[in-house]
Amino acid sequence: MAKILQLNIDEIRSCLVDTQKNFSKINATLSVQRKPPSDEVINNLIAGYSKINEHLLNGTDLFKMGNSELILELNHIVLYYHSDISVEEDKSQFKATKKHFYDTKNAGIGQLMEWLAFNKNTNIWKKTAGIFTHILSQPQLFLEGNHRTGSLIMSYLLMKEGLSPFVLSYENARHFFEPAELTKKRHKKTLIDEFIHLPKETRKFAKLLKSEDTKKFLLNK
Repeated sequence: MAKILQLNIDEIRSCLVDTQKNFSKINATLSVQRKPPSDEVINNLIAGYSKINEHLLNGTDLFKMGNSELILELNHIVLYYHSDISVEEDKSQFKATKKHFYDTKNAGIGQLMEWLAFNKNTNIWKKTAGIFTHILSQPQLFLEGNHRTGSLIMSYLLMKEGLSPFVLSYENARHFFEPAELTKKRHKKTLIDEFIHLPKETRKFAKLLKSEDTKKFLLNK
């Protein structure tokens, strides 16, 4: 079993702030312009990375039967952990996302679990990238925040195998957003997308993840 790794939250925050500051340069490289992450988005992401730390310390398996609401919780954290919305709106948003998350007509968490079971012997890079493309492609797993939640889930899976997390940076942003833009237009229930286009984007993400083995984001390298 791989040793339990812990995140260097300060380094992750520094990287995300640097990404925020350089986002105009990042947008200049993208085919589709994106909104730069706000301070709230960064703070929510940091809360999400901290939650991953907690799960790793506790030995929690996010994909164990009965733990799916922990995955749903990660999405809620990246969207609303540091938010000024009312309690009523918070509950309403969570209820709507939960309904979508478990809806089999929307593919939902059930189909993701089936994909993971089918790919249990796939190498960690391709498996992690495949989960991300599954989350991001249509119908998306969450109503909002699929990129951010997907990044956290990828980080969790990589760290369970003793590898570094994925953190969006100025250097990797283009290689992350460009295939992501194509992926979110694909439909996991369409044969040509399922067997041709999504595997192609998965290979791109797997290559990115493998090249991003950045030890500075870990406390116990």
